[in-house]
Amino acid sequence: MSFTTKIQSYDGVGKFNVYVAEPDGRPRGAIIVIQEIFGVDTDIRWRCDLLAQSGYLAIAPDLFWRLDPGMELDPDITSTMKRSVDVVIRFNTDKGVHDVQRTINKAREIVGNKAKIGLIGYCLGGRMAAFASARTDIDAAVSYYGVQIERMLSEKDAIRNPLMLHMPEFDEHVGPEIQDQIHAAFDGNGQITIYDYPGQHHGFACALGKRRSEETARIADERTAQFLAQHIG
Repeated sequence: MSFTTKIQSYDGVGKFNVYVAEPDGRPRGAIIVIQEIFGVDTDIRWRCDLLAQSGYLAIAPDLFWRLDPGMELDPDITSTMKRSVDVVIRFNTDKGVHDVQRTINKAREIVGNKAKIGLIGYCLGGRMAAFASARTDIDAAVSYYGVQIERMLSEKDAIRNPLMLHMPEFDEHVGPEIQDQIHAAFDGNGQITIYDYPGQHHGFACALGKRRSEETARIADERTAQFLAQHIG
């Protein structure tokens, strides 16, 4: 079963929508799914539903609720990019991390404190996965082609739970120098695993649409599934 509900923000200024997909029976754990720059769109909801079919409680918060609540754009329609980029420029990562923590808290209320909570993020959500690993009590996180991760490298020592990164070689938003910085910062941390994908581009693992690279996406998603099974349940 899936539905949309609301969570009170950490600062009390409002409530934000979260899409919730519930499994049949007792959840094996919970997974927070963090959007790309296109909002909680069909792709993100599909991923939540798929996770629920695998036995997880899946929750996708609308992190753009302060700027453009309910925004949902199609990445294959180039004319929508201006709107999404405008929102991303104004997006406050620190407040977003607090919203992620509130979502984690909500997940723990549902599945119980003994269950583990994971996180998967894409693009902007991939950035949030890295920040959440350093700043929240998430049990494990996965970042797909996360942007601006270099902004949190000074916090790398705060990452104490497993983090997996999927980095495409030709990411249009994360150049080779930045990828080298990420490797240099993270490669010595036994909690962090980085997979590089030669010849791949940003968005290669999207569930729907033209950007998907089928075989490589399947490999990345299998690695993610194994990672979640190991660390979340």
